Amino acid sequence: MAIEVKRVALITGANKGIGLETARQLGAGGITVLLGSRDLSKGEAAASALKKERIDARAVKLDVDVAADHTSVAKAIERDFGVLDILVNNAGVLIDRRPENETSVTSMEVLRQTFNTNFFAVVALTQTLLPLLRKSTAGRIVNLSSILASSTLHATEGSPIYNAKTFAYDASKTALNSFTIHLAHELAGTRIKVNSADPGWVKTEMGGKGATLEIADGAKTSVRLATLPEDGPTGGYFHLEESLPW
Repeated sequence: MAIEVKRVALITGANKGIGLETARQLGAGGITVLLGSRDLSKGEAAASALKKERIDARAVKLDVDVAADHTSVAKAIERDFGVLDILVNNAGVLIDRRPENETSVTSMEVLRQTFNTNFFAVVALTQTLLPLLRKSTAGRIVNLSSILASSTLHATEGSPIYNAKTFAYDASKTALNSFTIHLAHELAGTRIKVNSADPGWVKTEMGGKGATLEIADGAKTSVRLATLPEDGPTGGYFHLEESLPW
């Protein structure tokens, strides 16, 4: 009788908010979840809470802006599991705020900080972990994007985001979508699928009190894309099951 091997998922920024809920929902499906957290103690507290729900959750020290953490996490996954099945690039920052940081006065510092976390760190971490994902029988990479990444909707008068302009954040997520498209193209024909997820406007620290979705709903898109069947899409940009315009 064959022994079923549990899948392993790494979620960045997973000690709170959408990341933690993504870990909860994946863990409830029988997946071992590694909670990436800048502050290991906060990650351990989150993992402990999930364990009380009978979820196989483990905290890992992972500041996505620190290259040494990428290497350490890759070595730990290689040592403990030998493979990574799911990578959810969930961690991100929103530094510029409307209307204080209009496009014409957005500083280079804000742009660099935003792109470092939301784009460059995602690319670097994914590249580091890709050899482990290639060992999976069904590798899945989920890049947490936003509807604010849609250049089409930003340019379309009357769209839901036409007047919602946060230049650094929006541009960083648009770049992230480009990474999704390019990496999915490279990996076409392999067992790895790469997609961008728009969680929606969620009641998190970033989303604010006026958001329309609960955190449990905000995690659904990431979870769906992390568990796609073999005939599922790759190189797409989704909110729940709806494709969004690039």
